[in-house]
Amino acid sequence: MIVDESKDSLRPMFCELNILTRSDGSAMLTQGETAVTASVNGPVEVKLQHMNVEKSYVEIHFRPRSGMGSVNDRLLENLIRNTYESALLTALHPRTAVSIQIQEMQDRGGLVACAINAVCLALIDSGIEMKYLVAAVHSVLDEEGGITLDPDELRAKDARARFTFVFENTSRNTVSIYTHGKFTSEQYHRALRMSTDAVGRVFDFYRTIVAKQQNVL
Repeated sequence: MIVDESKDSLRPMFCELNILTRSDGSAMLTQGETAVTASVNGPVEVKLQHMNVEKSYVEIHFRPRSGMGSVNDRLLENLIRNTYESALLTALHPRTAVSIQIQEMQDRGGLVACAINAVCLALIDSGIEMKYLVAAVHSVLDEEGGITLDPDELRAKDARARFTFVFENTSRNTVSIYTHGKFTSEQYHRALRMSTDAVGRVFDFYRTIVAKQQNVL
């Protein structure tokens, strides 16, 4: 496969659904050389401290490739929880939990976006009801002020700022935004425009994967 190295291209994506037998839905997603496995179970019994009489609790567990979880890993869990609390129809299953497990396989740039997209594919595989699908696009601001979409680890090494925008598929509005570094308002909005233009390719990829899975079944 020939990889387009332009600044507005996304790295090649590959996905396998239903790879784990002890989950209601699962997906392994690679974006470039970044790889994540996500699994979903739910609705399941909820711990008493998380019980809500009006909606289900979204439980996120992120496991790094090696070692103990860090503060950044907990921030990633909160970002993904906030994203999917808005995307899932949690009011349909009060007093329950939706448990989402995320395993980092390899991080070569854009781990946050890859994890969010892997979870969405696992949720599609599980059949859990959602208000809309979500997809994330990663980009960086380089030292010359240019924006590069979905760079690998090497190309993002000296980035001045990093952006991850999460969109829903109905009107392409942002659901969550994660930024790091220093940037101007103009640079932020330029990254947002480029990500908005690119996210359709991720949603198209979802459709392709689901269609292939249905043909297999």
